[in-house]
Amino acid sequence: MKFLVGRGSCGNAAGASQVSAVLEAGLPGYEVQSTGCIGMCYLEPIVDIVFDDGEKLTYVKVTTEAATQMAAIASRNPLQGIHDKKDFTPLHRFEIRPEDRDVLRCQQRIALKNCGVINPESIDDYMAKDGYAALKKCVTTMSPLQVIDEIKASELAGRGGAGFPTWFKWNAARNAPGEKKYIICNADEGDPGAFMDRAIIEGDPHGVIEGMMIGAYAIGADEGIIYVRAEYPLAITRLEIAIEQALGRGIFDMLGSGFVLRIKAGAGAFVCGEETALIASLEGERGMPRLRPPYPAEKGFWQQPSNINNVETFANVPWIIRNGGKAFGAMGTENSKGTKVFALTGKINKGGLVEVPMGDTINNVVYGVGGGVGGGKKFKAVQMGGPSGGCIPESLGETPIEYKALAATGAIMGSGGMVVMDDKSCMVDMARFFLDFTCKESCGKCTHCRVGTTRMLEILERICGGQGRDGDIALLEELAIAICDGSLCALGQTASNPVLTTIRYFRDEYESHINNKKCPARWCKPLLRYEIISEKCTGCTLCKRKCPSDAITGDVKKPHVIDLEKCTKCGVCKEVCRFDAVCVE
Repeated sequence: MKFLVGRGSCGNAAGASQVSAVLEAGLPGYEVQSTGCIGMCYLEPIVDIVFDDGEKLTYVKVTTEAATQMAAIASRNPLQGIHDKKDFTPLHRFEIRPEDRDVLRCQQRIALKNCGVINPESIDDYMAKDGYAALKKCVTTMSPLQVIDEIKASELAGRGGAGFPTWFKWNAARNAPGEKKYIICNADEGDPGAFMDRAIIEGDPHGVIEGMMIGAYAIGADEGIIYVRAEYPLAITRLEIAIEQALGRGIFDMLGSGFVLRIKAGAGAFVCGEETALIASLEGERGMPRLRPPYPAEKGFWQQPSNINNVETFANVPWIIRNGGKAFGAMGTENSKGTKVFALTGKINKGGLVEVPMGDTINNVVYGVGGGVGGGKKFKAVQMGGPSGGCIPESLGETPIEYKALAATGAIMGSGGMVVMDDKSCMVDMARFFLDFTCKESCGKCTHCRVGTTRMLEILERICGGQGRDGDIALLEELAIAICDGSLCALGQTASNPVLTTIRYFRDEYESHINNKKCPARWCKPLLRYEIISEKCTGCTLCKRKCPSDAITGDVKKPHVIDLEKCTKCGVCKEVCRFDAVCVE
């Protein structure tokens, strides 16, 4: 019998480190292993008890007290490992519910197949799951061109956002003349609410390394670089361990004695997700994009042919080589093959990491996997593609998750962020939030991007502040087109998407902010008006006593009044009122 503790960043943040320490201290004769995130972040910390016969008990939201009880039960039997599930009945309230198990059953896991299952710091665990078998198959039975043909047959598109055919990039780098070639992994995950790449690295670092090495073999590279955000310390640590283990086992020697793989910690600039800006950062320059062509496949890192794919793309490669490109291509739709990993966040009941076949609908992910919106509220929209994506309304929930269908809505697939919004979300403010992000992350090289996004943000802030005026919507649309046409890289070219999609699907909210000076979602503070309904007010004075700005007056047992000049619209009065006498307009 052994114990598996989910210790990705989400698990550790929820207390998994302390739970693991309690188990290790209380079970000196048992194996207590750390794993990555299984994807059910909303249930962390998660502990699996794996019995000798292969059966498993899964416990969720495990506290240190529960871990202490777990250790006490396991240590009672002097014959370690000889236990029955019934022995752990006292922990029944921590056992995973059937509906939560369904979160995994309705997924199709390829990139995530080892996450939460193996110890990411053990190369033996990885190899027990056919790890490095695909690499061995490539170097012993396939030529580089045959490897590229297999990737071509799979129709694997880059999972970093653009959806460009992976095989084409590999083939271009292979055919480009150059003294040296590089294989680069883009792990500079910068979208707000996105954590797919981080979770994959934390849960299965060897899978990413194997995918990179297969790519290196295909293009003829003798050096690999993983560009990862410095804000991902656990991912970096596990990559370092995996690289050291692979070196010790002679894995790199499979590509020849000169192959080198190293890590570069990026400073966290969103623009460095763009491949030419990433290369500039690798070279020690400021992360700024450059004109293409030439493309990195021709002249990339140090002007040498370089191939760049993101983490999820490389994580799919070993499975494709082991199972065949056609098997991967059999999943998904005509235009989008395989599966896609999403970080499901926002106003969702079951937030976490999910992997579903391409072609699955937004509604199925939100309701079938994510369990719908929490707090009794209604699903209003989902932001897909990060700050470069768009807001898709609930009315388009049956849209299939594939590149062309999402593009038709005005959104994009992106790297896989999926932020769910409920009916209390203000779509004008959401557009302002995402544009504020891209405005701050602009490298400043393009005037259209640097100045244009700033002007758009100023307009949105005026609208949310109750200062919107006639013509603002038309001006936003005009600026959006100019910024898209005049920007050098995808950051500027797509920065307007959240604004354009919210205008397209929620124009009435913009008009209400501008014409009526009201926020339909009652979110934008400058547009709110707090009043006390005299018929409901009992004069208990609770709101008066709690108001931080002394804006409420009134005698005991008599209706109170809010001085709108003093009111800071903090909402405390509405929160404390026990008679529903405070209304917000």
